[in-house]
Amino acid sequence: MEDKRILYVSSEVVPYLPENEVSLMSYDVPKMINDQGGQIRIFMPRYGNVNERRHQLHEVIRLSGMNLVVNDVDMPLIIKVASIPKERIQVYFIDNDEYFKRKATFTDEDGVLFPDNDERAIFFAKGVIETVKKLNWVPDIIHVQGWLASLLPVYMKHYYKNDALFADTKVVTSIFGTGFDGILAVDTSEKVQFDGVPHDSIKELDNPTYESLMMAAISHSDGVIAGSEEISSNLTKFIQASGKPFLPFAPKETFADAYTQFYRNQILGL
Repeated sequence: MEDKRILYVSSEVVPYLPENEVSLMSYDVPKMINDQGGQIRIFMPRYGNVNERRHQLHEVIRLSGMNLVVNDVDMPLIIKVASIPKERIQVYFIDNDEYFKRKATFTDEDGVLFPDNDERAIFFAKGVIETVKKLNWVPDIIHVQGWLASLLPVYMKHYYKNDALFADTKVVTSIFGTGFDGILAVDTSEKVQFDGVPHDSIKELDNPTYESLMMAAISHSDGVIAGSEEISSNLTKFIQASGKPFLPFAPKETFADAYTQFYRNQILGL
């Protein structure tokens, strides 16, 4: 993958958040491509439980200062950056005091989903793409991992569909076995439709469960990867029915070759 540009958009990444399937793969895969000579960028939200001092985050003034509209409300975009020690990998953090200052990722102290998680996902998707545009860094592939990042494929295929910068960019989504219980806000679909996304293309979001979000992401991706050994039968059937290029689960010992070949052959057609 030498010199190929891959943008990793993840809801969780180690070492900034605790280890789980999503956060580990969101570190291991970019590191693998970086070691192969690929050019990578990682984006994640700057949750309030990310320790800015320990990880030496600092604001990038030239990238900050934009306002993003979420459901007809202007929300300021703040961009911060840090480097993963010893790896020479830059991580960009999408920040906004209203959405990400609270000291938790997705739920309150009682385990209840934050009521604005849908708006946080919209803000994150738009914030990533707007920042990449400001960087003028054109990715060959955007690889999405984690449910809070799952609206990015939708926005790429609709909201940014006429943006010449991304004319040749392909989108890959990893599907994991664990997400969240319950549903997001009942008007999630309406908030996405506000940005010109046709309802017919996101009918799954009428009932915004974890599986529904993943189905919307799959429908708008150019390829799908199983990030977990166990994925629900509903999602497995949906992936099969989609006809999208699909990479079955590959354990850490063998995933380097599997991912590289999938990127090259199935996604980029090299």
